[in-house]
Amino acid sequence: MAKFNNRWLTLAAALMAVAACSNGEQEEAGTGQAKSFADVDADRIIAADADNSVWLTHGRTYAEDRYSPLNQVNADTVKDLGLRWWYDLGVSRGIEVTPIVVDGTMYVTGLWNVVTALDAKTGEKLWEYDPEIDRKKAVHLCCDAVNRGVAVWQGRIYMGTIDGRLIALNAETGAVEFDIVTVDQSKPYTITGAPRIVNGKVIIGNGGAEYGVRGYVSAYDAVDGRLAWRFYTVPGNPEDGFENNAMHSAAETWNGEWWKTGGGGGTVWDSMAYDPELNLLYIGVGNGSPWNQEIRSPGGGDNLYLSSIVALNADTGEYAWHYQTTPGDTWDYTATQHMILADLEIEGRTRKVIMQAPKNGFFYVIDRETGEFISAKNFVPVNWATHVDETTGRPVEIEAARYPGKDQPYIQLPGPLGAHNWHPMSMSRDTGYVYIPAQEIPFAYGDDQAFEYRPGLWNTGTNPMLNNFPDDAATLKALRASAKGRLIAWDPVKQEEAWRVEHKGPWNGGILSTGGNLVFQGTAGAKFSAYSADKGEKLWSFGTRTGVVAAPITYEIDGVQYVAVAAGWGGAYSLILGGVFPSGSKEPKLGRILVFSLGPTNELPPLVKPSKVAYTPPEDLGDDAAVALGRQVYAGFCFVCHGEQAQSYGSVPNLKYSGVLGDAETWKSIVVDGALAENGMAGFGDYVSPEMAEAIRAYIIREANSEKDESYYKANGG
Repeated sequence: MAKFNNRWLTLAAALMAVAACSNGEQEEAGTGQAKSFADVDADRIIAADADNSVWLTHGRTYAEDRYSPLNQVNADTVKDLGLRWWYDLGVSRGIEVTPIVVDGTMYVTGLWNVVTALDAKTGEKLWEYDPEIDRKKAVHLCCDAVNRGVAVWQGRIYMGTIDGRLIALNAETGAVEFDIVTVDQSKPYTITGAPRIVNGKVIIGNGGAEYGVRGYVSAYDAVDGRLAWRFYTVPGNPEDGFENNAMHSAAETWNGEWWKTGGGGGTVWDSMAYDPELNLLYIGVGNGSPWNQEIRSPGGGDNLYLSSIVALNADTGEYAWHYQTTPGDTWDYTATQHMILADLEIEGRTRKVIMQAPKNGFFYVIDRETGEFISAKNFVPVNWATHVDETTGRPVEIEAARYPGKDQPYIQLPGPLGAHNWHPMSMSRDTGYVYIPAQEIPFAYGDDQAFEYRPGLWNTGTNPMLNNFPDDAATLKALRASAKGRLIAWDPVKQEEAWRVEHKGPWNGGILSTGGNLVFQGTAGAKFSAYSADKGEKLWSFGTRTGVVAAPITYEIDGVQYVAVAAGWGGAYSLILGGVFPSGSKEPKLGRILVFSLGPTNELPPLVKPSKVAYTPPEDLGDDAAVALGRQVYAGFCFVCHGEQAQSYGSVPNLKYSGVLGDAETWKSIVVDGALAENGMAGFGDYVSPEMAEAIRAYIIREANSEKDESYYKANGG
């Protein structure tokens, strides 16, 4: 450890000198001292607990535990927590950012990768940068036009963009210092995750597995943007050779010609962690492409390194070890969910562990030095496996869960949205508990007998019709009741739940724990609340006007502790089901940064409900066959953005109220020809014929003429 730090002290000093010359440092009025911007290096991140005033990296420290020792706001004083300031981010489809706060400045990202620098004390905007993303890229976004934040290093701000770029900005001015492409932009890659910076290298992954890409993680030099190393997570075409021994070994666990039906998938689209003592970078690897393993890898196989935690040498990207949470994944059970590093006392000895609660519903404790399995226990109900074998570390599967070739679908928990998705969890160093934003969202898996790989479009290999909601209200209510969300305090040593808080539904925000015996979480139901970390008692709550999915942070300036959270309802669940299962506000202009401290009594502006315009839908076309076809095509191409039963939650157009629904030619020009591609609505002419587009129109017109408006879904939404 000492050798590592000394090496970094020398390099950091040199880089700091360069940064000081290039950043144009200013003197603070009346002090004669230069104000720094993003003055961050490895030693400062490693020693983050020595300076509680900042939030330097995505998970606050390299261990990613999202715990702050700050305790001015505590279980006794939190009742006096009030809104200090807020900042409107503008039109929002979902805000998932974890703010970074350093040297008095807060850096946040919003819709379409717009970066804003704010005074962390007052909320005053310092600068804003828009990378001008091509809105046509929306067709490759599985889960909203979101971004989870930036990384800071040596006077620069680093961000991955939806169209696959890595951009470095001057932290003081927002000026672009480099802008490089990290993906093949002819393929449907995207980036929504926050970068990390390790050993002077910016680590960035990507997404797009459902659309047909081969996953990898890259390291770029933080100074000049040069590619330092790249690690692929799944093997490519064997005829092209393998990049390293890890890919050669992985190929032995695949069958068929996986590289022809989407590249294999395995994108590293979110979670990472780093151990500076071991110099190991841990990455979470995603699902296969397509989901259905029988299509992707006929005959089975573990399909490494899908759904795995992989440890890499941070300097070289060389493979160190892996642990696969879901061998041969066929359910979109990614292992990209948040990972936390900790030292735990287990069976009489201290173990250096890495912990994860991935989509598959089991909480894992793994030795982070070796990848050895220590323990796993389900933290929500699961019916795809009975348990994880203590000897092998492999799940003991229920045979019926492997749906390909089965006559009947298998209704499964968890579904592809997971028992825990991207929303960060947290670990308190005081209680020893890990706090998980858990959920239950069932899904009917079944083989898609008509599957045909469609480059650049949604490819799962599962029957899209199996999860179409029925038309009767009683069944809708029952389905809504089956979707649950909760905050769980989990004891990772005992592998058992300590306490829980039930929420009204799933897709709730990430977690912050603090030295004040507090746990903070926002909810889909537009509340931001504080609970006692030891018992789960609700101590404080604030109405946010819109659902919260992001994770809070805390920091301190001039002796005042602040708690901040980004509010803005969005993401996969809200796009697909947000209209049918209403949660929070549907107003799409409520993306905000909310900042609290003890004492203030400010209130947010009241909601201004848009005036309703009288609308009479076009007359039902009366063609039952066309409606049936349209429902099927809509399920295959449209519902991921426009919602189940053509009911949008508000951030994208509700097609049942479309002004062009009555005009067949205009409809065709949009759906088939892409007349609105610049607005984010790509044309689907390569896959959707004019006849199919007309069938979609017939289906939506019928839905528009039904009683299923917003009030209907609210009444039957649980």
